[in-house]
Order: sequence, then structure tokens, then C-alpha cells
Amino acid sequence: MRYEVSFIMSTAEAPRTVTASPVLELELDCYSEVVGPARHIAATFLERLEPSLEKDTRDAVILVVSELVTNAVRHAGGKLCTLRLTADPESVVITVGDSSPVLPRPRTPDVTGEGGGFGWSMVCRLAAAVEVHSKAAGKTVTAVISRQGAPDSAR
Repeated sequence: MRYEVSFIMSTAEAPRTVTASPVLELELDCYSEVVGPARHIAATFLERLEPSLEKDTRDAVILVVSELVTNAVRHAGGKLCTLRLTADPESVVITVGDSSPVLPRPRTPDVTGEGGGFGWSMVCRLAAAVEVHSKAAGKTVTAVISRQGAPDSAR
């Protein structure tokens, strides 16, 4: 397994103050076994944030990381994908890039457990905003999770 990690973190001058945006950047081999380590590294990044995240927000970020990396692995067909996390006092931003120009789309969930179809809708419900940018070399998917709590599930 190959992944490169660069933590670009700031030190808070005072408790509960973010003085600069902490950043996590990963380049991941695009295969299913990388999803677990991506979640773990994201959780470690989140644990170091000041102010700390509430449990529900932390869980939402980790779930979105898991779903977006899983989608890149399953659907992009490339050898590498990227994961970038940034945090500021209002939000945590998750960006996953892959080599496929095919945009994500909602699918009918497979309730038998065989075919998925739950992830994209879940990402869109948990995030305050979702953007997809297509480019010649692939796409990036960005989800913004509010530090004030996940959006209402009725959204």
C-alpha cells in the first residue's frame, strides 16, 4: 500500500482558536484496501483540531471521507486518487480527486446489500455543500461539513 501524507498543521496561539487552516493531503493507490487507512488518517487529523469537533460532526466527516474514497476506488478506474482535508472555524472541507471525468450520480439503493447506491445520497445529505469539478484529467468532489453540526437529515 502506498500513500503519502503531509500534515500541514498550525499551532493554536490560544485554546479554542484556529490561527490558520490545518490541511491534510494524501495521494492514495486506488484500491479497496486503502479506504480503511484513509478513514483512520482522517480521524487522526480530526483529533488534532482546535477547537475539537463534536462527535456527530467528526462521524459525518469520516463517513463522507469513506464514501468519497470508496466511490473513487469503485468507479474511477484509475491507479491513484487524492484526499485533501482542510479545516477552519466554520467547517471541514473534504476533497477527493480521481482520474475519471464521469460525474457522480444518484442511484437507486440496492437493499440486498450487493450493489450499493447509498453513498452519494448520504454525502449530499450530510454536507452543507457539495461541488463536483470535471477536468480533462478527471474530477474532484468537494463536500463541506459544518462544524456547527451536520445539516438536518430532512434536507
